Amino acid sequence: MSDQDQEIAAFGSSYSGVLRMERLAQFCVDTRFEDLPPVLVAQAKRHILDTFGATLAGAGSEVAKQARLVFFDEKGNTPVWGTDWRVGAAQAAMLNGIAAHALELDDTGGCDHSGAVVLPAVMAAVSMSDRPINGREFITAVVIGYEIGRRVLEACGSYSAHNGAGWHSTATCGVFGAAAASARILGLDAAQTLSALGIAGSFSGGLWAFIHDGSQSKKLHSGRAAEGGLLAARFAQRGITGPTQLFEDVWGGFLKTLAGETAVPEALDAQLGQVWKLARCSIKPYAACRGTHSAIDALGVLLTQLQVGVDQVEDIQVSLCGFLQDMCGGQEVASLAAAQMSLRYALAARLVLGHCRLEAYDEAQRSDPRMAQWMSRIRLEVDRQLSEDGEPVVSLRTVDGRQASLCVEVPLGAPGNPLSNAALEEKFFSLAGRVLARGQAEALLGQLWRLEELESIDTSIVPTLRVGMQPGTLRVPEADAERPMRHSHAERGNDHH
Repeated sequence: MSDQDQEIAAFGSSYSGVLRMERLAQFCVDTRFEDLPPVLVAQAKRHILDTFGATLAGAGSEVAKQARLVFFDEKGNTPVWGTDWRVGAAQAAMLNGIAAHALELDDTGGCDHSGAVVLPAVMAAVSMSDRPINGREFITAVVIGYEIGRRVLEACGSYSAHNGAGWHSTATCGVFGAAAASARILGLDAAQTLSALGIAGSFSGGLWAFIHDGSQSKKLHSGRAAEGGLLAARFAQRGITGPTQLFEDVWGGFLKTLAGETAVPEALDAQLGQVWKLARCSIKPYAACRGTHSAIDALGVLLTQLQVGVDQVEDIQVSLCGFLQDMCGGQEVASLAAAQMSLRYALAARLVLGHCRLEAYDEAQRSDPRMAQWMSRIRLEVDRQLSEDGEPVVSLRTVDGRQASLCVEVPLGAPGNPLSNAALEEKFFSLAGRVLARGQAEALLGQLWRLEELESIDTSIVPTLRVGMQPGTLRVPEADAERPMRHSHAERGNDHH
């Protein structure tokens, strides 16, 4: 037992929340690149690479374009990736966070969508640093962000309990990861980092109400958490204090308020520095909610096993837990957001189109009568004996009466069933290539694969994330081109957008 563990035991539960929070803050300050296992560094680079790809593609999404209009008149020096815009650091963290999650292709299994929260916050903090941030420092900050965000979620009782209660953990817990990672990049000491985490608790929020009508608010959650975490660190840097009893069992405490019946406070620091939470995260092969991926994999295996195509399938039945039914049981596909949360649509796309890539969620595909026909023939049945964390069982019946069932316990993209580097690069180019020229995408990929060797993130990575730049010019993104400009180019200056 460590000295701090003994201290916690000696004080008892009434003081454990304070000590655990202090331990997290000290961990953020003390962790060095050399402390990270090589396999963890390799995985961190894969997740960073994947998040950049998802964000670049997401920059062209409708919700990202609409969000940029809100900050149309803002000025600053921090790039909005996949555009030629520069805005303030907090606005960039938000906009890049929104774009990262916009197409449901960002990673999962952390806070939940840790990459979409942590990476935009870290990059915004890099833009504010008064010294060059090298690749090793960058990787370390990202790993810390994943670590803290996930630990807060586990302290809430983990994913199914916290999200099942109506909270969207990407927002509620992700803000802590963004604060921790930003604090590390900005060089905050342990006391300041403690305040940053405390302030982040007041910035926490995010509800699953979007699930009932397919609204776009879910896409805002990652951006809001990235912005909130960055601001929490910046406020703490300026001496503003945050509550040290945030994780105590007190009125207004985070766990008591958001997880009163499910809290596991010891998860905050259990095996801290020994069990790394990024190691449990998944990279998405499909452009849908991660809850649908096991069933997509199972359907693919069953089609191969029975050697049938769409014309030979009679119907499909899915036995699933109540939580997955509530989260992905909808049939609304009018919006991209709704379709990506629909298990029926994901299976119909896999059956009719043969894949669940981003193109499968285009408006033309969503309105295809074949999709509606097949969605009506896919039955979802709740199995009360299934764990809320359990994967569904897919049963397929053929027109000639054959039937087979399968549960894929470890979906593609999970740590136990990872995408190959070749598949990861293919995904990256398919996404980044939507906004970057092939040569620029290749340059970015090359930098990311050797991230730990880079001397300055600001001079190596940042230039490859911007598009359409010509010396002395200003280009307004396509979605914003119709909005009247309130100032001349000269009044705005070349550093805007």
